[in-house]
Amino acid sequence: MSTTQSAESTTQRTTEPRDEVSVLVIGGGNAGLSVAGRLLADGATDVAIVEPRDEHHYKPLFSYVAGGTARASETRRSQRSLTPRGARWVRDSVVAVDPEHSTVDLASGSTIAYEHLVVCPGIQYDWDAVPGLAAAIETPDVASNYTLELAVKASPLLRDTTRGTVVFSQPAGPGSCVGAIQKPMYQACDYWRARGVLDAIRVVLVVPDATVFGISQIDAELDRKIREYGIELITESEITEVRSSERVVDISSRDGERSQRLSYDALIVEPPQSGPDWIAQTGLTADGLDGFVEVDAHTLRHPRFPNVWSLGDAAATRNSKSGGAIREQSRVVADNIRAVQRGGSPTARTTGYGVCPFTVSRSTVVFAEFDDQRRLTPTFPLPGGLMRERRLTWLIDRHLLPRIYWKLITQGRA
Repeated sequence: MSTTQSAESTTQRTTEPRDEVSVLVIGGGNAGLSVAGRLLADGATDVAIVEPRDEHHYKPLFSYVAGGTARASETRRSQRSLTPRGARWVRDSVVAVDPEHSTVDLASGSTIAYEHLVVCPGIQYDWDAVPGLAAAIETPDVASNYTLELAVKASPLLRDTTRGTVVFSQPAGPGSCVGAIQKPMYQACDYWRARGVLDAIRVVLVVPDATVFGISQIDAELDRKIREYGIELITESEITEVRSSERVVDISSRDGERSQRLSYDALIVEPPQSGPDWIAQTGLTADGLDGFVEVDAHTLRHPRFPNVWSLGDAAATRNSKSGGAIREQSRVVADNIRAVQRGGSPTARTTGYGVCPFTVSRSTVVFAEFDDQRRLTPTFPLPGGLMRERRLTWLIDRHLLPRIYWKLITQGRA
């Protein structure tokens, strides 16, 4: 797909990109579409979205694809069909942002001036951050659930395993839906148990923290499933090298005092992640933020450039990076931009909400809801909250939320 094609509107007519726009949104993923839809619903009339891809993915389903409980086709829709009506889709890539002069340069050579800029291009997967990982991910025995292609690869790899060692690895540092690598692991264990081969498989989970998640109530639920499946949990550790020719991984404790080498028959990895490289050249980030866009944690406004906003995976917020967090953030950003456009101040504030639905079997979910202080923030007052393993939350996560996403969330209506 070319990134130099002209802008396309949701009416499917091709026009030249305009040189100026009231609100320019970088990124047509969950965050970009949601905030654009909310702005338009509140009366904004000049909103453009820069997005080079013509296919949009619902990423929460990637874990189900990897775990063998969803089809790849369920995760995809065309970008054109999801772009909110009234927004202009600029099918191009951003190569530079000049916040001093409020302009954005595109790969096609075009420059767009903006009154307000919303930066939400998503996150960057740093496969090269672990020696040998980039090469290993190209081999048949290594996969992930963080891209659709690799989730499709993981599904038969896990399905066809009947013995040996399977390693699942989560890196340290910020990331999108951190811990999601556990989701295909639990689904695979449930499948292997049903086939009667689980006892012949050594399942190893490597996590960087002292516990499997970091909130005691959620840890208790996940630890129960880990014991149930006989998973070997290695805490406060990371994979430090992958030698795919030998099918071995080096695992080291984060304090450097312990290390071990494991042979694997399958390796499923969550990649190290950071803000997209080009953001570092814009002046929108700051030291210690791993390349993410600097924002006020509550208003999501940039502290040095008041007409720049950021949300989603690219923003340096304290809350968990997740789709549930984006729902609140998109409302806050849209409300604050409209308030400023009307001559007021940005008064909408985030609560730091985040959510991570852990698929702990092929039919149950532990629904972890929490804020940026790691305090539980349950949405529904059920006994024990949604954090208890339930069939109901699996039905919500697997079937209801995708429908809400396609029909409402991407249009800024939920």
